[in-house]
Amino acid sequence: MIKSIVAYAFTCALLLAGQAVTAQETAVAFSGLKHDSNLPVEITADQLSVDQASGKATFAGNVVIGQGSMRLTAGHVEVIYSSDDSGNIAILDASNGVTLTNGGEAVEANSARYDLNSGEVILAGSVLLTQGSNAISGDKMTIDLETGTGLIDGRVKTILQPGRVK
Repeated sequence: MIKSIVAYAFTCALLLAGQAVTAQETAVAFSGLKHDSNLPVEITADQLSVDQASGKATFAGNVVIGQGSMRLTAGHVEVIYSSDDSGNIAILDASNGVTLTNGGEAVEANSARYDLNSGEVILAGSVLLTQGSNAISGDKMTIDLETGTGLIDGRVKTILQPGRVK
């Protein structure tokens, strides 16, 4: 993963002489965001309200969700449980300043929807992915946690830092 990012960064740096790269859509490898969505989920927040009739729980204020080494923080998270009476979490809807981290990668967005059954995370609104000193921004990002692959679209901008020899 690191070698592919460095090679890509070096090639772009040579071609573009350090300028930003823009596009409508770009596919990216997210090895740091490859993740097992079957691990237990731990949620902490300032407040919790539960509506058993609708099968939803709402966490508000300084919400931190952990699953293995992955962390998601937000101001507000709605937990939607499976409709099969298993009590399993099906979907996490996060809003109010979302940050998703795992390893050396971090993604910031206005909102996120994590489907635990499919292992897919969709982030929307002012998306910013950082991988070390490289950054990619766009309007929407879809991550497949099973494969560690993703897609960013909506006027994508990439800033790549060439490696420095010490």
